[in-house]
Amino acid sequence: MLRKMTDKINGALHSPKRDAFSVQQQQHQQAVAPPTPTDSLATLSVANTHRPSISTQRTSFSEAESSKQALHSDYDRDVAMHDTNPPFPYPKRDKGRYRYVDFDFLRTLGTGSFGRVHLVRSKHNQRFYAVKVLNKDKIVAHKQIDHTNNEMNMLLAVQHPFIVNLWGTFQDATNLYMVMDFVPGGELFSLLRRSNRFPEPVAKFYAAEVALALNHLHTLDIVYRDLKPENILLARDGHIKIADFGFAKYVPTVTWTLCGTPDYLAPEVVNQRRYNKSVDWYALGILIFEMLTGLPPFHRTEPGENTPMALYGRIQEGERAIRWPTFPPLARDIVLRFLEQDPSKRFGNLHNGAGDVFGHVWFREVDWARLKAREITAPFVPKVASPGDARAFEAYAEDGATARYGEPAPDPHGTLFPDFDYTAPDAPSLRTPFF
Repeated sequence: MLRKMTDKINGALHSPKRDAFSVQQQQHQQAVAPPTPTDSLATLSVANTHRPSISTQRTSFSEAESSKQALHSDYDRDVAMHDTNPPFPYPKRDKGRYRYVDFDFLRTLGTGSFGRVHLVRSKHNQRFYAVKVLNKDKIVAHKQIDHTNNEMNMLLAVQHPFIVNLWGTFQDATNLYMVMDFVPGGELFSLLRRSNRFPEPVAKFYAAEVALALNHLHTLDIVYRDLKPENILLARDGHIKIADFGFAKYVPTVTWTLCGTPDYLAPEVVNQRRYNKSVDWYALGILIFEMLTGLPPFHRTEPGENTPMALYGRIQEGERAIRWPTFPPLARDIVLRFLEQDPSKRFGNLHNGAGDVFGHVWFREVDWARLKAREITAPFVPKVASPGDARAFEAYAEDGATARYGEPAPDPHGTLFPDFDYTAPDAPSLRTPFF
């Protein structure tokens, strides 16, 4: 089973060169107060107290990629029969007012399988946004029509301080456009890469904000399915914004499909069994471990150990396969509760739900209400010179990417994305000046 799954997604796992784990981390056992603000987190002198962190972004694999050989096995037939993709329930909405001509496209912030994310500025209110542009032909070719429509509807339904806002959508003959928050602080991944690992109070701060965001998604029956530092952005005030809902799914009961980032896959996903929202709590355990040590718990660099097959074997083995550095005891306890092999016994999936997470002693000094209100100062505040400062993001070759945006042309897919012309009721008006 593992070999078959590995054949499907072997290309998704990156194995960047890193030193083997040979030294212990500094132990943080004392109780700590909420993190104090600092501009120097990324330059902490920790070079000799931990193993280096991952230096290359990890690639996720999608449901489409994991099912290219659909119906070739009993498992695939079972998925096809049971793992339908129910539409996300949403109220009827009026058509929106955003158009391509309303924006100046300034630069590329990121690229993906179906298109790009651009930094744009409204020609009317001068606000900066991030616009995700998806090519219709590619979406249709990969049979991701329902998935794309559901992603849009889920993002519009989600309103949370630690999740990126989708302000509206529009389309032309070639592309779909999603107008979202521009989050100028860059990825948590980049900060972790520069810092190599985070002190315990810093890791706790980010973990707490992620927990609040996940709980909100789960109350809407949304499973995120791709938690990792690369998908956590830092706002101008240093608080997080979870982005990229490409793998999120409305799951009122359970689902079966295989997708995510290999280092962050829960054992039930590796074993190709049905799963629910508990896979997100499992991923939070992986994230906490990576923030504290610089590497995910099941990652290896030794020859023969850095293959997908070996990784999935360690995930199945669980705690016995983890090489624990000197680790804060309470942090170790909550990580193990998240990494519980049996989903029915996993933290966040028990009778008290997320209440067990929020009540764990590792989070004892967290004031959850003040944190959600963004009243607690973040441990790292990005240096952002202006509202449109995008220095935190990598530079990409533009390659005339916007040349065909907004072009009038016949639209062979015109009826497939009926809701991609919408503006949220509380979206900033393009006609209102921004000061």
